[in-house]
Amino acid sequence: MKNILVPVGSSKNALSHLQYAVDFAEAVGAKLFVVQVYNVYTKAGTMIRVDGPIQRESKEFLDNLVSKIDTKNVDVIVKVLKGKLIDTLELACKTGDVDLILVEPRTNSIKDEVYLGKTSGKIIKQTNIPALIVPEGYVFKPVTSILLAMKSAIIKNKKALNPLKEVKEIFKAEVNLLLVKTPYYNDGDFDVNETLGELASSVTKSGNATTFQGVLEHYRSHNPDMLCVVRRKRGFFVKKWEKNVILKKDFYSNLPVLVLRGLK
Repeated sequence: MKNILVPVGSSKNALSHLQYAVDFAEAVGAKLFVVQVYNVYTKAGTMIRVDGPIQRESKEFLDNLVSKIDTKNVDVIVKVLKGKLIDTLELACKTGDVDLILVEPRTNSIKDEVYLGKTSGKIIKQTNIPALIVPEGYVFKPVTSILLAMKSAIIKNKKALNPLKEVKEIFKAEVNLLLVKTPYYNDGDFDVNETLGELASSVTKSGNATTFQGVLEHYRSHNPDMLCVVRRKRGFFVKKWEKNVILKKDFYSNLPVLVLRGLK
């Protein structure tokens, strides 16, 4: 894990989130890209030169935030980017060879019932880069136990497991696999291949309406300090939640959540 990208908004949690990002980056030996994305919308027929002031203000804002945290020995690079959020982040990740995006649950929303706000939800649902959702105010600590929750163990792209493998290896963590049989279950979904079998220390099977309900049922018995889930066409952060905002009643975690992509 060489490069980590951290999109920054205007939330009150920004400093805490950045400090976690630095601490995590130091632990995994990664470089940190701290970015803010802006877009300019003008009324038809008007031409207003605002790029310069916006870039300067955003850069000053980011520099000020970074100056208030302990950057330790981490190489922190600050960038202000212009464009549509998802397209710009995807391009930045491709250009910077980014391995992971660190996301705040709520960048602007102040509603207590919200887990992922509009911006965070959009990043999780629409980007194709593995992401780590870090709870508000969460203080970094080494990962010792990971609960990997899946409703299908079918993996066609073995590289999709790399972020989880790296976290496991770096922190010498234990991975416990939870397979949840939902109404979308198909024959063969619980067939654990060699790659996944070698990764997991234990395998638990459960029957629930959703994968999240399975997590709630078995959470205490595993006592993890990180949850790992998979974004598939039907599953976490995709089918059930048509809107970008994700409510706590549908999904919530007070632990970091590693979101994997592209297993199929």
